[in-house]
Amino acid sequence: MSQKVSVKVNIGSTSTQPTPEPSPAKEPASKKKIKLNGIQIGAICFVVLFAIICAVMSPITAAAGTLWALFPPVVAIGLALITKEVYSSLLIGTLVGALLAAKFSPAATMDYLINDAMISAVSGTAGIFLFLVFLGIIVSLLNKSGGSAAFGRWAQEHIKTRVGAMLATFALGVLIFIDDYFNCLTVGAVMRPVTDSHKVSRAKLAYLIDATAAPICMIAPISSWAAAVSGSVDPETAGMSGIKLFCMAIPYNFYSLLSLVFIIAICLMKFDYGPMRRHEWNALNKGDLFTEGERAESVEVKFNEKSRISDLVLPVVVLIFCCAFAMIYVGGFFDGVDFITAFSDTDATVALPWGAIIALVFTIIYLICRKLITFKDAMKSVPEGFIAMIAPIIILTLATSLKNLTTGEEILNASAFVEGAMSGVAAGLQSLLPAIIFVVAVFIAFATGTSWGTFGILIPIVTTVFHDPTNPLFIMGISACLAGAVCGDHCSPISDTTIMSSAGAESDHLNHVNTQLPYAMTVAGISFVSFIIAGYIQNVWFSLPIAILLTIATLFVLKGTIGKKEFDPTKASKGLMSQETLDKMND
Repeated sequence: MSQKVSVKVNIGSTSTQPTPEPSPAKEPASKKKIKLNGIQIGAICFVVLFAIICAVMSPITAAAGTLWALFPPVVAIGLALITKEVYSSLLIGTLVGALLAAKFSPAATMDYLINDAMISAVSGTAGIFLFLVFLGIIVSLLNKSGGSAAFGRWAQEHIKTRVGAMLATFALGVLIFIDDYFNCLTVGAVMRPVTDSHKVSRAKLAYLIDATAAPICMIAPISSWAAAVSGSVDPETAGMSGIKLFCMAIPYNFYSLLSLVFIIAICLMKFDYGPMRRHEWNALNKGDLFTEGERAESVEVKFNEKSRISDLVLPVVVLIFCCAFAMIYVGGFFDGVDFITAFSDTDATVALPWGAIIALVFTIIYLICRKLITFKDAMKSVPEGFIAMIAPIIILTLATSLKNLTTGEEILNASAFVEGAMSGVAAGLQSLLPAIIFVVAVFIAFATGTSWGTFGILIPIVTTVFHDPTNPLFIMGISACLAGAVCGDHCSPISDTTIMSSAGAESDHLNHVNTQLPYAMTVAGISFVSFIIAGYIQNVWFSLPIAILLTIATLFVLKGTIGKKEFDPTKASKGLMSQETLDKMND
């Protein structure tokens, strides 16, 4: 048995002296215990309890159209909370879905897993993949040219405070209302240097992006979301066009509207609670923008004396214009279709890469003509931009695979179960039905990770339940469906919008989910109460102000209780990280 030695050399002497290298003290095996926090234990209990309920309601070999259809996403979400590892959680959840769909036949399982889940996911979201890659290349180009640095200099001169940086992020998110994917990635790319300079944590940036993107798209009549909602409405059943119904539902869309109020209020009140408090404390006091989890690799942002703020703003404006133009073009506007119908019939997965590649070509030509980069440097940005987007592409592929198995009509068909459950609940609960629809929509969107799929399932059910479009509860039911879809999508770790927000902020994905969940659930709770009130008052001009006042009052109560307590960085955050992790972080 040989012993490792190190040779100690005395300069000026001919002798050497071997000294044994001290071996590190091994921790006894008995001390290596797996410690589970509150959230992990709760996730395990929930998954087990959900499986038991599923088994009681129907046999596991007949999963399609039953509660078992929602079991795969529950497994994925539970594992993500337990392991804090998103790739394996999504993959295992997808595998569980394939097993249920195949009735545990090995060959059929692989067929569902590869063909119906993964290949279908890649083909169905290929347009978004292209958009991500093109955007990644544009960001790389702007970094190399010095455009990002120029914008950072301008922002530091004009945005003096952390509150200003956060509100500027929010304002930019409001302005980019066309599409949530586009919103998440563009706002993140533009505002990261600004928020970083003011020591805003990446988790907080991801929350600001996520809480603005989907809510603003859900209340903007000219957006891909308005088009999706319009496409889910049968004009004959609803008694009006889809876009008209969408516009009428906006004032009652409490979650979307209150999320925007919540962001402004919590920024101006200058306090945080839940896990976000730790991330913000570390960012402000230690300069640690990430706290824990995977950290984005630092990207070289070159300083160029020749660069101006317009070198970033102009490519972004061109990108926005091209994407908006592409959306109405794909929708048939130049074939004689009116503007609203064009937006209703557009396909964002085609329009966004259509617009992005034009913006990319423009950006390359513009920066070369400005002599900020060479053609060789521009070509180097192509693989760099692709590499930067690999993580969100993988997560999006796995999340979409899981979604395909769960919601596929010929696979697990979760919509059939939901429709049956909703029909059973509807009778005799007319005034409470908007609040019930909201809760159901939240659960479906959280479990499946899709807001579009959620209101695609529920809108036909709601229009059938109420029949009469002149009934105020009809509009409230539609609003509750849309609000719940946004809320569940906002909370879900397998949601594509949540994934895009993490990618845009370059934040660890599960950190983003953990930190924003208390905020989202606060607004969800207020929205639920607001729908109950609205169901009885049936007047939006009273209901909406009450909801806004409830939101502000809740924040004042939280600040008065949590905000006054001095933050102690030596104590582990309950249910989110171990003491060992915390000790390492604070060293």
